[in-house]
Amino acid sequence: MKGESELKRDRENVQSANGRIRRGEPRTSEDVSHLYVHIPFCARICPYCAFYKERANSSQTQRFCEALLREIEEVRDRFALKPETIFFGGGTPTALTTAQLEFLLGGLRDRLDLSRLVEWTVEANPGSVSPRKATLLREMGVNRISLGVQSWDDELLKLLGREHNAAQAKASFQILRDAGFANVSVDLMFGMPGQTLAQWEADLEKTIRLQPDHISTYCLTYEEDTEFFLRHARGEFNEDPESDARFLETAMRTLKRAGYEHYEISNYARPGFASAHNRGYWSGHDYLGIGPSAFSTVGMRRWQNVCDFRAYSDRVLAGESAVGSTEILTPEMKRAERIALALRTRDGISSRELEAWPQESREFIDLGLLREANGHFILTPRGKLLADSVAEAFV
Repeated sequence: MKGESELKRDRENVQSANGRIRRGEPRTSEDVSHLYVHIPFCARICPYCAFYKERANSSQTQRFCEALLREIEEVRDRFALKPETIFFGGGTPTALTTAQLEFLLGGLRDRLDLSRLVEWTVEANPGSVSPRKATLLREMGVNRISLGVQSWDDELLKLLGREHNAAQAKASFQILRDAGFANVSVDLMFGMPGQTLAQWEADLEKTIRLQPDHISTYCLTYEEDTEFFLRHARGEFNEDPESDARFLETAMRTLKRAGYEHYEISNYARPGFASAHNRGYWSGHDYLGIGPSAFSTVGMRRWQNVCDFRAYSDRVLAGESAVGSTEILTPEMKRAERIALALRTRDGISSRELEAWPQESREFIDLGLLREANGHFILTPRGKLLADSVAEAFV
């Protein structure tokens, strides 16, 4: 499913060098507070999604869950892991059965010290939410759900290949509220082929009426290895940056009027409901990724697990490393990432970080793309429309 944030895309865009982390390395002194768990299974493969995913395979899912718990034991023993945030993404974590979720979440609770946990998010598709499953997630300690609605227009949902319709999405949202979830995020997408501004405005208004605690809005991108990418290459679909900018402007204006704080380019929240997990990543904190294709970054080292759940399970259950590639980061790489991610947030980047680019900073201020406040450079509303271009000037 389309993720709540662009964290996974950021991780998957990392160019990793070949290498391997040896299993059995001594415990490190780093204190890691953020844990990501990748569940690759989906009931249906969406034609726009480039994240690692597979159709659910009931004959191998239980074995996969056992491998996840084994890897969690490994990283717990190697790192000072006391998570403050946990994020289950995919794929579709709720594509697992209720029994499998109980086995996996219960096993995680048994293996980790959760005394510092403040946020536990699970991504969910409307087509895979049931009252029983929602109740189980709540009982297990999950306190935040990211619901992949994408649109309230049934024709656009068909175009995206989604397994749900608008009525099912609304029913799923109510199921989550009835189960006691006081923190529900809704994902929306814009820039879809044929989507009109009126349709986008209607999607925003329908979402606001539900009063979710958090809203993520994403512009469709044509990623390699997807059906949409091929259709774009054939000229069936076209990108329109000017139209996309109007969609983003409309979201910023509409959601601000409704009381949502625009705390990151793609994310809006009611006061007090900004995602702690996402903010940790944007702040450059270390994080551990569990499961196939998951990235981890600790200190100056980044690694990615193999992108195949069968190979992943085989390796982990055989006592071998699941890591497929690793990369040693340089201070320059870390600084570039820090600037690019921080600029996307409402807090911006410390002015000290941009001291090496005084001319560029002044030009962006003169152009109305940046402003300086409280010792930070912050994107203006106009600057948010050109965030990537602004960030590239400081790399």
